[in-house]
Amino acid sequence: MAAIAAPPRNLLRPVGRAIAEHGMIRDGDRVLLALSGGKDSLSLLHILRHLRTHAPVHFDLAAATVDPMVEGFDPSALKPHLEAVGVPFHYRAEPILERARGHMGNPSFCAFCARMKRGILYDIARRGGYNVLALGQHLDDAAESFLMSAFHGGRLKTMKAHYVNDAGDIRVIRPLIYARERQTAAYARAAGLPVVPENCPGCFQAPTERMRIKSLLADEERLNKGVFKSLKRAMSPLIADLGRRSILESPPAD
Repeated sequence: MAAIAAPPRNLLRPVGRAIAEHGMIRDGDRVLLALSGGKDSLSLLHILRHLRTHAPVHFDLAAATVDPMVEGFDPSALKPHLEAVGVPFHYRAEPILERARGHMGNPSFCAFCARMKRGILYDIARRGGYNVLALGQHLDDAAESFLMSAFHGGRLKTMKAHYVNDAGDIRVIRPLIYARERQTAAYARAAGLPVVPENCPGCFQAPTERMRIKSLLADEERLNKGVFKSLKRAMSPLIADLGRRSILESPPAD
């Protein structure tokens, strides 16, 4: 089994806190990680591997990659990486881009693609007997969604840390919900993880609203170092859902 540098404590702490506060992983869970190949999902893969070894309860871990069959997307490095670290890997190629061409240039394109991928991941989870789907969104993602919803929808809404899908058979968790994007980027770089570059034409043919909000938050953080701490506090009631007893009684010690 390949040796990968353990996640740093400054990344384990917010993940441990999120898992503890929201009761994300329980004894006997079978967790399927949605592995896009980006820095966030690859970092979460190794965080969950670390917790599986050190947590006081047992849970199974596997990963699944949905290939949207976009030109230039090359997830070929993921399979040998998963084999090297001993994590079962599920791969599914679906012509999502072809099906979504009618939505290209439409603000709903990303939502359409996300729904398609989520449906495929649910199918993989059901076929494999996994009851938990782990996603790699972090605090930056939650803050961007919060502001976009407030600015454009007039609603106070953001990503949930832990919820049950509409069918009621799979729990969805976001263990990175208290972690920063810069933390996953630093870990992925330091550990030499095989990051797959982002190349979705729906996102890169023109600047997206999410990128504009990301830039807005970056400008604000340069002036106000505590902006994400404040946003986390403001979003706490919106992020919470199924907070129950978890695998971690407290965050990892310093």
